[in-house]
Amino acid sequence: MSRYIAGRLAQFVLVLLGVTLATFALLHLVPGNPARTLLGAHATAAEVALLDREWGLSRPLPAQYADYLVRLLHGNLGTSIYYQVPVSTLIGRALPVTLAMLAVGAFFGIAAAIPLALLAAVRQGRAADHAVRILPLVGLGMPPFWVGFILLIVFSLTVRLFPAGGYGTTPAQHLESLILPGLTVAAVTTPILVRSLRLALVDVLGSDFVIAATARGLARWRVLVRHGLRNALVPAVSVLAVNLGYLLGGSVVIENVFGLPGVGSLLLTGIFNRDFDIVQSVTLIYALLVVLINLGADLAYAALDPRVVLGR
Repeated sequence: MSRYIAGRLAQFVLVLLGVTLATFALLHLVPGNPARTLLGAHATAAEVALLDREWGLSRPLPAQYADYLVRLLHGNLGTSIYYQVPVSTLIGRALPVTLAMLAVGAFFGIAAAIPLALLAAVRQGRAADHAVRILPLVGLGMPPFWVGFILLIVFSLTVRLFPAGGYGTTPAQHLESLILPGLTVAAVTTPILVRSLRLALVDVLGSDFVIAATARGLARWRVLVRHGLRNALVPAVSVLAVNLGYLLGGSVVIENVFGLPGVGSLLLTGIFNRDFDIVQSVTLIYALLVVLINLGADLAYAALDPRVVLGR
């Protein structure tokens, strides 16, 4: 396993290198100048040129990219033009918020998907199964920002159970502020997870080893959970990993709907202010998280199914 992880990490280095190159190129292709953005529309050309030289933006692009890579190798993500603080400090504050939101959303999604998928698989072809199968069709048609606004209107403005925005200052307030964003994340992941898990359960429950376990007189719930659910979770893990990776990009929208100070909000601020170091660093963090999520999914896949041999 250690050799497999080392090999995957070596591949990921190439992926991350490609991400840095693509992000750097796209940032410099988009019209706009960070110095002009910071100084304002009334700044003179001489003032803009002076700031460009101070920041190194007047140098050739290959030289700027080389400097960027050298800084990355030394663990230096640069300094924010807009905030005038190290980007690593900003990401250190924002990243736990985003990870906590995704963790809460994954918890809600799994907690909803498992009983719904079990109900549909056990009641295959009946009314409960049909009702659960409609859920993915409804859920997939709802954009995350729309779900977030609906939850805000119902639970913050009407019922007033949860705060309408912000992150609070205490752990209890942090958790309270993550409930609605977490439900928004779950609303996106649950439909796909339910569909995948139901199909896997239907297939597993019809297999020989489940029939044999039932014939031995094992309790129905034990057969479902120990034999059926464990084997059905194998494909569901991959589905969850793909969707969490997808939702990393969606976190930009969700965090701004709920006013969370996560990396999504930080990325949007960097884009609006042409803050190159913020945009490049946050994009790299997103890529790194996607890589780690997929690696974790592969390891979980192998742990759930002993037949899986890593590296083959």
